Amino acid sequence: MTSLMSLLLPSLVPVASDAIRGIVSKFTGVNPQNAEEAAKLIQAETEKLKALAELDRPAGNISQWVSDLRASFRYIMAGVVIVVACITLFVPNLNPDFVEMAWQGAGSVYAFIFGDRMYSYIRRK
Repeated sequence: MTSLMSLLLPSLVPVASDAIRGIVSKFTGVNPQNAEEAAKLIQAETEKLKALAELDRPAGNISQWVSDLRASFRYIMAGVVIVVACITLFVPNLNPDFVEMAWQGAGSVYAFIFGDRMYSYIRRK
C-alpha cells in the first residue's frame, strides 16, 4: 500500500499546489479585478514563457538532430527511469533499497509526464 501511495502522491502535487495558490489568492485578493488586469496578467505570463523559451534555445547554429535530441532528452531519460524500475521486478536478490529508490523515481517520472498534464486537462473550462 505504501509503494502505491509513493507512486500516486507525486501526481497529486500539481493539484495541491493549485489548491494552495487558490486559497492564497482568495485571502490576498490577488485575482484580476477587471478585463485590463486580466489582460496584463496574460501578457506577463506570455513574457515569462518567452523568457523561458529563450533560455532553452541553444546558442549558435547546431545541427537538427542535436536540437531534436536536446529537446527530447527529458522524455528519453524518463523512459530509462521507467525501464530500470520495471527491470527491478525481474532481477532476483536485488537490494530492496535500490528497488524502492527505482520505483520512487518512476513515480516522479509519472508525475512529470502525466500528473501536470492530466490536471490541466481536468481543469480546462
